[in-house]
Amino acid sequence: MDESALLRLAPPLREAFERVGFTADGILAALGTEVHDALGRGEPTPVRRRCRTLGDLGALVRLFLLADDVDADAARTALAPVDPDDAERAGLIARPESSVVRTLLDVRPLDLGEGNRWVVSDIDGSTREVAIGADHVLGVGHASLSLVRATPTRTDGPVTLLDLGTGCGVQAVHACTYAARVTATDLSARAVVLARVTAALNDLEVEVMAGPWFDPVAGRRFDRIVANPPFVVGTGDVTHSYRDSGLDLDGASRVVVSTAPDHLELGGTATLLAAWIHVDGEDWRSRVASWLPDHGVDAWIVQRDVADPALHVGTWLRDGGLDPRTPAADALAERWLARLEDADVTGVGFGFVYLRRTDRPTAVLAEDLRHGLEDPLGDEALDVFDRLDWLRTHDVAEERYAVHPATAYEDVALPDPEGGWSTVVRRVHRGDGPAWQHEIDADGAAVLAGLRADGLPLADVVELLAAARGVDSEELMPGAVALVSALVVHGLVRPAGSPRPH
Repeated sequence: MDESALLRLAPPLREAFERVGFTADGILAALGTEVHDALGRGEPTPVRRRCRTLGDLGALVRLFLLADDVDADAARTALAPVDPDDAERAGLIARPESSVVRTLLDVRPLDLGEGNRWVVSDIDGSTREVAIGADHVLGVGHASLSLVRATPTRTDGPVTLLDLGTGCGVQAVHACTYAARVTATDLSARAVVLARVTAALNDLEVEVMAGPWFDPVAGRRFDRIVANPPFVVGTGDVTHSYRDSGLDLDGASRVVVSTAPDHLELGGTATLLAAWIHVDGEDWRSRVASWLPDHGVDAWIVQRDVADPALHVGTWLRDGGLDPRTPAADALAERWLARLEDADVTGVGFGFVYLRRTDRPTAVLAEDLRHGLEDPLGDEALDVFDRLDWLRTHDVAEERYAVHPATAYEDVALPDPEGGWSTVVRRVHRGDGPAWQHEIDADGAAVLAGLRADGLPLADVVELLAAARGVDSEELMPGAVALVSALVVHGLVRPAGSPRPH
């Protein structure tokens, strides 16, 4: 693979892709929904059948997305104005026989929310059997797309951004839609090359630097940081650089979470994919919080999933192209599971860590968000930080509130033995964003029913409820303040006059 030759190839290759319609929308339109879904599932036969009628576009889909051997004349026509000899010298394609062309790289169009982009990575073996090498550069997968959806893009002006552990460059490319200057780093020399090629293919300016962790940007600070580091909880061995850090257990996540604040401007935010171990007798929230300094950080830690040790190890064995039934995989799994057992690991948590640099004592909110959600998490993190700021600077009891229009109230009742229905649980649901839900009691439901932006302060609403119940308002006030505070954080209730709906 010749970096300079690949970079020179980027403009004519982009011209070929645009001419043929090798774009996210173009491929979807040409394949149709059903065949496109088959492509996403890794089922090549329906795709090959459709490609027979798609001319140049069909040749490029087979070449780059199915990793098929393609007729040399068809490939030459489809790639024009790219010279196949130049493409071969650059390391993009090979000619195993004079009559066919084979790609050596995965070149994939996708829409990250702001129009078509192309991402260049190594072939993952889902379509053509290939060895997953130690320096394999992962393409666009579930983790990288979930990070795209979870990254805040709202800005109040030009921002600088660092993409730590850029891999094939997908986060950096996405960042170019909202950041004025993007810097990307990676320890892998191969990843650095492919990230630069990805940027060039999209005609984007990205500063890509080689080196471990934050070393390439020592002394620099950014308005935003996004990171998909090699966070996999393991033994400290490095078999694949995109997932293994060389640090024991959750050491990689600890390094990134603890160091990122040093590279943020005041008010800057970081969005980090991370994993952490669940240890028998230890609260995972405390574990992750302990990685942060005592001063200068607001943190929102969101756990999206937890895997038991066997599931964790099996998942990552398959990810590395290993068959768990083989002796080599068995030996690795044995060593891996033994290390987790020695450390009293009961599970491995995975999720997002959002950080904001402040000039105050560190504040941490860590919570589970394991249910499905439709809306991107993205800008929700910025809203959460704003809501926490509001709670720190206001007397909750003395403020007025409105229930968010997307909040629904649910009363679940079962048949009463004496007749009629008996309520067993009351909940409020947020119908957008993270789809939070909170269980409440009858008093909580009454408090929420009394909230209006142009109505009474919370303290007065509680006074009226206490009078109606025949109790002292001091009995109800702590619970009401705690409930409203929690609902403000999660966006189900908003302070009157709040500039943002969430």
